[in-house]
This record gives sequence, C-alpha cells and structure tokens, in this order.
Amino acid sequence: MTFTDWVEETRRQVRQDGWQGVQDSAYKFYVGTFRRLGGVWNFGTPIYEEDWDMLVVLDACRWDLMAEVAQEYDFVDEEWTYSVASSSAEWMEKNFRPSYAAEMARTAHVTANPYSEQKLDPQSFAYLEEVWKHTFDRDVRTIPARAVTDAAIRAGRERDHDRLLVHYMQPHHPFVRKPLDKGIPRDEFSSTPWDNVWHKLRRGQLEYEEVWDGYRDNLRYVLDDVALLLENVDAERVLITADHGNLLGEYGLYAHPDYVPLKPLKRVPKCVTSATDEETHTSDTDAETATDVEEVSRDEQLKHLGYK
Repeated sequence: MTFTDWVEETRRQVRQDGWQGVQDSAYKFYVGTFRRLGGVWNFGTPIYEEDWDMLVVLDACRWDLMAEVAQEYDFVDEEWTYSVASSSAEWMEKNFRPSYAAEMARTAHVTANPYSEQKLDPQSFAYLEEVWKHTFDRDVRTIPARAVTDAAIRAGRERDHDRLLVHYMQPHHPFVRKPLDKGIPRDEFSSTPWDNVWHKLRRGQLEYEEVWDGYRDNLRYVLDDVALLLENVDAERVLITADHGNLLGEYGLYAHPDYVPLKPLKRVPKCVTSATDEETHTSDTDAETATDVEEVSRDEQLKHLGYK
C-alpha cells in the first residue's frame, strides 16, 4: 500500500467508522513501518535446511503456547526455532523456491491453507493435496483437522515420496471448540475483516486471558489429531513446527502481519519425534469421493480465516 492509497483508505474508514476508523487507519500505518523493515532485513531457517522425513506444520502457533501444553503430549517439547516468515503466504514464498526444486519434487504435500492456490505449483511436488478445496466446515468457518489427518494418512500409505509435509490450519482462529466470534451474524462475517479475534483483542472487546485460553484449546484440538497421525504413518524423523506465530500486543501489534521481522512473531515450535503406522485409523473418504462438503471459494475461505 502506497502512502496515497493509505490516505484514501483512511478517508473511507473515517467516513464509515468515525473515530474507530481513525484508530484502525493509524494502526495500519504503524504496521507498515515494520513491513518496510521486513523488506530489507529478515531471519529464520527454511524448512528444507532442516532434517525431517515428515514435517507437521501448525498454522499460527506461538512457541510459548506449545510450551504450555508440552506435558500433555509425549511428542511435544519446549524447543524452538525462527520461521522465515510472519504469515502463511510469505512462508510459502520463502520456503518453496527454485533453489529447493529437487527437495520439493520428492515431497508429498498435504495442506489446509488456502494460500496454496496462489503460492504453490502442483507440478513442483511429488504430490499436492489442497484439503481446503474439498473440505470446509461452514459452521466453524475453517478446515477441520481430521480432514487433514485423513489426507496425510492416505498420502503416507499410498503415494510415492521421500518426504511428507502436512500443513494443518489450527491453532489459527477461528477457535473450533471455544469460538469468540459467535456474536457476528454468519452472513456478515466475511465482510467484517476487522472483527476477528485479534482485532477484538486490540480494541479491548475481548480479554487477553479469554483469547489465550481459546487459542490454547485450539492447539490442543489439532495436537489430538497430530497424535492420531503419528500412529498411522511411518516416518523415522518427524519435525513439528509452525509457519509463524501470533502477536498479542507485543510492540503494539496483533495477529500475524506479513513481512514483519519480530522475534515474538517468528519464534515457533521445533519438536522432534517419530511416527509408526500402527493402522489404528482408516479414512472413510478421499478427495475424489467426498460429497458432503459445500463449495466455498478460496477468497471466501481466506475471509473466514481473517486474511481478507
């Protein structure tokens, strides 16, 4: 966004929202100062510079959030690393580059993140399944973890690959079991991008403890499925990490704006474990036969997830 664009957007927001529009516009300008820094400086380790047979990517998972539940799961620890990005689209840009073409060609990639359509080339991978294209729960407005687990198990058992990459959508909001946006009419949700959980926290409409509790529960929700995945695929070395974290007020920022090189946002889990296929679970459907899901566009899904 250029300065002229920002001025025009500010005028529109002030006309529409009054003083709140002034605050929101000032916040956008403030975020932009950090993005300009990100344009000239960055840090973090690309995923193909790590050693793994299966990479499990949690979406928007802070390292300290994972540390809080470490005692609840035998495959979780308190180790961490820095992601190369502060948002999902940026993470895809910086990890799936031509310099890693050989590694990508040997990777089966299962993803729930709708940015895959504009950032990933299916021909670059041994196999690419975009779960969001065939499974989207309109009631909770996200891609269920079980659909990703099922797709990953199928890929692990049926596809020819050297590596398996599994990208879940949680703990990214909306919080599946403890929704904090239930007061927003469903038919208006996609048109109110400022009303997701992080924006409500910034505005003081939600308490920090309430948001953190829902965020942590959403992590437990997806880790329960990761546990199921680990006993239904074979992988000698499994790395569990995240594409980025979230800001909850550090530096006056919230959520995960792209190209913002701040340590609290880019510090993510790095849990090392293994997986053995004990055949405790079998998927009932696959991408070709799923018939119980509604057609939802990528843009609509991104809006539901707070990206647009």
